[in-house]
Amino acid sequence: MLKQLPNILTIFRIIIIPFLVLAFYIGGAVGIWSAVVLFALAGISDYLDGYLARLMKQTSAFGQFLDPVADKLVIIVSLVLIIAFNHLQGFWILSAIIIIIREVMISGLREFLAPHNVQVPVSKLAKWKTTVQMVFIGFLIAGEYGAEVVPYSIEIGQLGLVIAMIITVITGWSYMKIGCKTIKDLDS
Repeated sequence: MLKQLPNILTIFRIIIIPFLVLAFYIGGAVGIWSAVVLFALAGISDYLDGYLARLMKQTSAFGQFLDPVADKLVIIVSLVLIIAFNHLQGFWILSAIIIIIREVMISGLREFLAPHNVQVPVSKLAKWKTTVQMVFIGFLIAGEYGAEVVPYSIEIGQLGLVIAMIITVITGWSYMKIGCKTIKDLDS
């Protein structure tokens, strides 16, 4: 059971998603703070599953597949929710859209490269990207309720999402360079 803990934590992140959506629909302080807690649990479980897998030297094909998928699902669903429920408006939405595009493109790239035995390992900067996304999306999930606890939390979330977007683009570009080289080699 202990050996499976990292994978259980990854599955836990996916199970949280419908409850995160439900919390937004409940709305009000109870719903939004519940969403913040669920999102924080997702972020903590992301950190813990990686930490435990490295500590116990337990890596599995299942974990290598599902961990980045779980991260992307939590991030994308959360970005859609903060836009749909007006926690992010105006040109700030562009950062969220760029992050979503990058996440989908890199997933597609990995899927394309897999049959050609080309792996795109997760870089340290990409791990930081996920952390930065998680922190600042958390501020945006809290929305107006967060401003009652942390002054300017909405603005912190907006600016932080721009920083996350920049890191997301940088890491995405490095992955795309590998992918484009492989595609060029395959076409020639």
